[in-house]
Amino acid sequence: MNSIVDIVIVGGGAAGLGAARRLANSGHATLLLEASSRLGGRAWTREINGLELDLGAGWLHSADRNALADIATAAGNPIDRTPPAWGIQFRDLGFTRTEQMAARKTYDDWMRRLTTSPPASDCAADALVPGEEWNTYVRAIAGFISGARVERLSAADYAAYDEASTEANWRVPSGYGALIAQSFPTGIALRLATPATKLELGGDGVTITTASGKIRARAVILTVSTAVLAGDSLELPRELEPWRDAARLLPLGHTEKFFLEITGATPFEPDKQVLGDPREPATGSYYLRPFGRPLVESFLSAEGTGMLDSGGPSEVFDYALNQLGNLFGAEIRRALRPLTASAWSRTQRIGGAYSYALPGHASARDHLARPFENRIFFAGEATSRGDYSTVHGAFDSGARAANETLAALGAAPPL
Repeated sequence: MNSIVDIVIVGGGAAGLGAARRLANSGHATLLLEASSRLGGRAWTREINGLELDLGAGWLHSADRNALADIATAAGNPIDRTPPAWGIQFRDLGFTRTEQMAARKTYDDWMRRLTTSPPASDCAADALVPGEEWNTYVRAIAGFISGARVERLSAADYAAYDEASTEANWRVPSGYGALIAQSFPTGIALRLATPATKLELGGDGVTITTASGKIRARAVILTVSTAVLAGDSLELPRELEPWRDAARLLPLGHTEKFFLEITGATPFEPDKQVLGDPREPATGSYYLRPFGRPLVESFLSAEGTGMLDSGGPSEVFDYALNQLGNLFGAEIRRALRPLTASAWSRTQRIGGAYSYALPGHASARDHLARPFENRIFFAGEATSRGDYSTVHGAFDSGARAANETLAALGAAPPL
């Protein structure tokens, strides 16, 4: 596959698809390269036992301004607008209503300090009040949102996400990952299972090396994760070292999902949520019977995902069953069985969940989003200042990079 095109998009996640949709009717010959055998990136819907499971992104965050909500509607995909049960402990199990209010106030007060009196260090942990009883809850919630310990979080970056997000969080019953994959437009050439291994500058264009051959392009839109940008699986020109430096300041967090199948009688009600132990930063969060399905959708982040590295999925499932057993009684274990788990941190050419900024480096997002010589353009959730870590942030960044590419190419003839 040695070929010449106008534009190559590297990466078939939400950012790549956002770019592809913008370029579909541009008149420029465009090719999208995706390293894996599927589209969607960190949004992946798998059907297991007749159940549609989102192993990655599952919520249309800020749905009232999320372009993907409009795409779902236009495609005839139903949207569930039921408010999420986050922050409401089912039956107050292990977490009384008074404790929930106190824990939430501790979190809200911490967030207020991040925005109105941020620590000089820009380290989110430094905004915690030492000895506060519910600091463990703050750490757990921040871990779910960012995938990192608060000691590693930029206060300014974390606050920017909170300021940008809205209260509208919706779901697509058929799967968010499926929606992303189905949004690929006609008119764009696609090569799956074709990882780019090297980018080279030459003349006015870029050469992309793959196992199938080389491709010459006038411009490249690079949508790979920051772990890939900072790693060694994709060889980049030395001129792009400042972009690699920015990516190193925006590492991917550790957030994993795993599913338990309900096989017997339980007291679980549809679309309810429990924290396993709000006093434990590494706690799991358990969404009971999403969409009324016989499932428990479970989450681990930051400190909790270390169990995957040390003991693998079996240790994670045991941890979840123990936490649920402590809340619902030991007999609940007989009504649940492990179904499947994600492994984003160990997935080649992804390397984690979503980006967070290290203290003092929120501006790295702006640096990463800058084009290089109007030949290489960057997209992905990490390039969004307020909507990072979201699918729509990635999607919108792809459209932004596509607009930058079109402006740069203008009416010049193809290579």
